This record gives sequence, C-alpha cells and structure tokens, in this order.
Amino acid sequence: MKKAMIGLLALVFTLAIVGPALAEDPASDQQTQNTEAKTLRKEIVKLKYVRAQDIQQLLYAYTGREGHIQFNSNLPSVLSVSDTPENVEKILTAIREIDVKPADVLYTVQLILGSEADATTDAELKGDPIIKELSKLLRYKGYTLLDATLVRTVSMDRAGVKFGPKAEFALELRPEVAGDAKMPVIKTDVQLTRIEQHGFAEDKPITSVARLIESTLNIKSGDRTVVGVSKLDGGDKGLILIISAKIVD
Repeated sequence: MKKAMIGLLALVFTLAIVGPALAEDPASDQQTQNTEAKTLRKEIVKLKYVRAQDIQQLLYAYTGREGHIQFNSNLPSVLSVSDTPENVEKILTAIREIDVKPADVLYTVQLILGSEADATTDAELKGDPIIKELSKLLRYKGYTLLDATLVRTVSMDRAGVKFGPKAEFALELRPEVAGDAKMPVIKTDVQLTRIEQHGFAEDKPITSVARLIESTLNIKSGDRTVVGVSKLDGGDKGLILIISAKIVD
C-alpha cells in the first residue's frame, strides 16, 4: 500500500513538471507568427511608363500563396508588393523589363494626287523611285504633291493631324513597335478621312466625313512605303498616301 502511494505521488509530480511544457504557450505562438511576418518583404514601386492596373495581372505569375500586389486607382502609377524576398525580387525584375520607355516614332507623310488626264508631274516627284514604280502599275499619267507633314508619337499611342491644301484631310496613326533593337518593326494602323463642308445651319458648319484609306502595315525603321490609293470624285483622279517611319531617340 505504501509503495502504491509512493508511485502515485511520483506520477503526479512528473505530470506537474511535464504538463506545462506540453501545453501551448501563447507567447511562443505569437513569436512564431511574428517570425513568419518578418519573412515577408514589402515594397512600394513607382512606375514610370506603364499603369499599375495594366501589369497587375501579369505580375501575379510571380507571387506565392501569401503574396499580394495592390494598387489604388487614385495612384495609377504606384504598386504595393508584399511577398517572400525571393518572389518580390522576381516581381521587381519583371517590372524593370516591362516598365520601359516606349519607342518614339517619327512619320513623314506625303499626300499625292494622281491624274489620268493631266500628265504633269511635279519636279520634286519625277526622280522619286516610288512614283516611278507607281507609273508602271497605275493608270495615272501625272502626279502632284498636295501636302506633306511630319507626325511624331510613341508606340501604342494614337496621333492625328489635319493636312491638305484646305486642311480637308485627317490622318490618324497608331504605331506598335515590335522585334529586337537591331531590327525593329513598326506595325502601324493608318486611317485617312476627308472632311467635307456642306454649308451652314444656325451659323454652324454642316460637315461629313468620308473614309478614304484604312490599313495596317508593317514598316521597318527608315523604310518608305505606299499605304494606299483612293479614287476621288470623277474617277480619273486618285489620292496616294505615302509614309516613312523611323524610330528616334
């Protein structure tokens, strides 16, 4: 009986010592959570050329389970990044590759009138290799330069200009630069319209817009090409749009 009591007391004493060690320690649990939180790296990234909302989805490919990429619509050029140090570094590397200055494109535009009846050609066009080639392909006998202009814009942005003898033509260009730096290709959306006035109503001009040329073409930087030809009223004349594109610093 005495031995049983001694054994029971020994068991109680052992549990008294080991029990607290096995119980959860709130302070220790909090310390673990703090350690996990400290492993997350947080960065505020100021973008230069792209908007946060445009690249957010792309960057999610580099995030982990606990990662977050957020932005505020009132701050469209700022991203908030939170993830493990390794993932944050991947995200920052991707941003450096995406957030680059868009290519600057300079267009030289010529609007030329071709005529089947009038064989007169402007002196400045007689030696033009493109005009010589057009003379072999088209029925026009004479070529007159109506107007020429320069248009400068950046990749993915749309630019417009009005030109012509009476500013009656509107030209819109939208470039997209692709390819490597050594041989870039300028994909360009082109739209040429003619604005015609048909009198006035309540002191306001009545106008109509006729779409003359609409095309998408690929131009190598420095090249010059014919965009299109559009017949004018009467049928014996036509507008010829020639452009060159060059990437500039």
